[in-house]
Parts: sequence; structure tokens; C-alpha cells
Amino acid sequence: MTMKASLPFKYITAVKRGKHYVIFDYKDEEGNRKRKWVGTGLPEKCKKKDLTAKIDELVSEFYKEYIESNIGKAEEEAKAKASERVSSAKKDSGEYTFLEFFQVWLEAIKPTVAENTYEGYIHTSHRIISYFEKAYPDIKLTELTAMELQQFYNDMYAGGLSANTIKHYHANIHKALKYAMKMNLISVNESEKTERPKMEKFEAMFYNEQELGRLFTAFRGDRMELVVLIAAYYGLRRSEIIGLRWDAIDFEKGTITIREKAYVVREGDGVRVTKFHNQLKTRASHRTLPLIPFIGELLKEKKAQNEYLAKLLKHEYCHDYDDYICTDHFGNLITPVYVTDHFASMIRKHRLKKIRFHDLRHSCASLLLANGVPMKAIQEWLGHSTFQVTADFYSHLEYNSKVTSANAIAQALGTGISADKANDTANADGASDDTKPTTDSKK
Repeated sequence: MTMKASLPFKYITAVKRGKHYVIFDYKDEEGNRKRKWVGTGLPEKCKKKDLTAKIDELVSEFYKEYIESNIGKAEEEAKAKASERVSSAKKDSGEYTFLEFFQVWLEAIKPTVAENTYEGYIHTSHRIISYFEKAYPDIKLTELTAMELQQFYNDMYAGGLSANTIKHYHANIHKALKYAMKMNLISVNESEKTERPKMEKFEAMFYNEQELGRLFTAFRGDRMELVVLIAAYYGLRRSEIIGLRWDAIDFEKGTITIREKAYVVREGDGVRVTKFHNQLKTRASHRTLPLIPFIGELLKEKKAQNEYLAKLLKHEYCHDYDDYICTDHFGNLITPVYVTDHFASMIRKHRLKKIRFHDLRHSCASLLLANGVPMKAIQEWLGHSTFQVTADFYSHLEYNSKVTSANAIAQALGTGISADKANDTANADGASDDTKPTTDSKK
């Protein structure tokens, strides 16, 4: 399958009655979805370069037709948007409803944030907009008070949403009202007067060595086997794994470099599209790590397998993602959404302890701690921005190192701490308010 993200339509190739066709998927000037089959005139068994040249020719011709038929509509839309901007510019603070201004704020921040970050803002805003459309559809920006916002938070909490989710809603509203203050539309940010539900203290789920062994067995031979192993051995984020390219692996020097991530956005028609960016979560996320020999051998096998399958499947093999490591047997990218969904499905199928895919990152950290790796080294391994992030998140797992210190002094003074006693104390320590991590679960 061939796709061009920069084109205003999509197309795929197909074989019908022994001949190659190009199928164009597009929307007409009325916005209706259409499909058009165009014959290449080439038989199923033809030279790849001839087929590629013909496809490019047909795509170019279709593009010209598409532009000509849609140019009138595009001009009308441009005029309408210009008129709308003029109308909006005339509004003063007394004319904006809260919902209208919230949309203005979303448009204002779009050029200032990364595409996947903006997608997060939009996703979080859906619930806010839906609620206010029903509860306070006509409330003016200047009339909005902490009372309405408090009612929103209370209703969300009563509806079963977590305090962490409500925190994200509050963050969006607070930023929107802060922008309104910057534009001199309001003088007070009413969201600052509200009381939000108390944040639950998050404690990561993780697998021990035996549980990871059972997980590896369950995924043996699965298309996601390599993805799972990299997550467990390196503690990489999902986005970092899918973003791994072959040029990030240096087999001679024995290194693996994390420098690109994958993310998912929704296009105008609602279709999820996976994109890539070299801007990772933090500056520390860019890191070069030693290539574990076992993982290195698996990567070499994967590379050889890709080359074999490409020759075997010929035009059935997708070459769009040849530069990326995480692909299936047909060369298609293993998407972030698939990783999450398939991992959960396999956990259920094999009746394993329920964890999220991201919890393999926590499992990696817990095993490093259990084997005496210093917290600073774990910070660098995981790519956390600061030592404090790692310490806050995993300090409750560090009790074994405290036991080692206690035994050292105890031996000098004539007593020791038994393993059972240490474990009991560790469990009690992990349950206390002072040692449970309070950071976000996606660190």
C-alpha cells in the first residue's frame, strides 16, 4: 500500500482480474466520501519501476483534477473564515460566551505547541465543551464564576472521573482564563478560587522476574515480541519504542540511541494517523545506552527477516517504514494504539496479572533497584529529566538498599535484620503517605 500524507486524498494499489489499479479515496466538493478506481493498464506481473512510474503519473493527474474541482469551494471557505475572523475581532469582552472564548483560546495556542500536545488539549477539551453546552450554554465570559466551575468539577467527580483527570480539565480552563486576562477581557481568573478533588497518590504496578518470564513466554512468536522485550529490558516509553529507527542501532559500537518518538493524531476525518518527531518528552530523554547482547541478536534477526520477507512478498510488502524497527511481517508499522490494545488483549488471554504496557517501564526500574543499581543511574537509563523525578517515583521500591545499610551497622553492633522482617517493614513503608510517589504515572 502506498500513502502520501501531504496530498488532500489517499490512495492504494490493488490487483483486479490480473491488472493493477489505483484506488483513490477522497471527499468531493460537498464533503461526501468517494472512491475512484483507475486502471494502470499494467498486468499483475510487471516490472516494479514501470508500476511505480505509472502510479506516480496517475496520482499527478488525479491531483490536478481534484484541485480544479475543489478550488471554488476552497475560495468560498477562505472568504467565510476571513469574515468570521473579522466578526470575532469586533467582539468585546461583553459579547463572548465562555464557550466561544474557549474555542478562541484553542485556536490561539495551536501554533505554539507540538502537534501531539495540541491533540491532547483537544481531547481533554471535549468533555469541558460538552458539559458547558448543556449546563451553561449562554453564560458570558465575564459572568463565569468559580461557582459554575466548582459545579463542573463536582459533577465530574460524582460521575466517577478520577482526581487526576479533573486536574487536566482544570489546567485547560485555567490556561484559557489566563489567556483571557492577558487579552484584557477579564480581570480575575475564577478557576483559581475553586477546590479540586485531592489527588490520589499513584503507586506503579510492575512485574517481578518470574512474572516477566511468563509474559515473555506468552509473547513468543507474536508480532509484538520485540516491542515487549525492548520495553522490559530498557524501560522505554511506548512512543520511544515505535520511534526507533535502524540508524539508531550501532552494532559495531554496541549502542542504541533514543532520539525520535511516534505519536498519534486524528486527521479531519477522524482517522488516527501515526507521525514521528525528534522532540522527545524531555531533553534527558535523548540518550545513548549500551546495546544488550540478547537484544542486539534479536535486532539482527529482525533485520534479516525483514529483508527475506520483502523479497518473498514483493509488491505485497510495505516499504513505507523500512527505516523503522517495529514493523509486522508485511512491513506495516506497529502503531502505538495497537501496542496498547494488543498488550491488554494478551494479558487477558493468558490470564496474567493485569498491568498496562507502560508498567513494563516501572518493572524495569524495580528490577534495576532490586539488583543494586543506584537511583542516579536509573534516572539516566529511563531518561527522566531530573534525579528528583526518579527518586519521588521509585523511592518506595528502594527499601532493600536500606536493609543492606542496616545490616552493615547491625553486624558491627552484633544484631541483624531477617529477610522476612525486612519485607514486612518494606511493605509497611511502601504504604505510608510519606513514601508513596505523588508524580504522574506516565514518567
